[in-house]
Amino acid sequence: MSEAILCPHCNSEYTYENGNLYACSQCFFEWDPANVEIMGEDSLVVLDANGNPLQDGDSVIVIKDLPVKGAPKPIKAGTKVKNIRLTDGDHNISCRIDGFGSMALKSEFVKKG
Repeated sequence: MSEAILCPHCNSEYTYENGNLYACSQCFFEWDPANVEIMGEDSLVVLDANGNPLQDGDSVIVIKDLPVKGAPKPIKAGTKVKNIRLTDGDHNISCRIDGFGSMALKSEFVKKG
């Protein structure tokens, strides 16, 4: 039996070949096995709500209204956030939103824009 190929995003062993790419059935990350060494072991892979990889400096769009503690109004769906920074943890996007200031967002509530 051949050795299982682990997902570089979540280290799941439940991966499968999808044309020229590999895909993970757990986190839905897709990657080219020829470029997996370029990503490296220590690189941070953050995916948006659609499964697109995000990078530092990208712009994203909020896809649903997000309540903010201590603020009288939520961050509205469709708000564009520029120049994001990726971080470790549950809220893996650090950014600045006009009218709200510095903020940490979860990548599952944004799409690349």
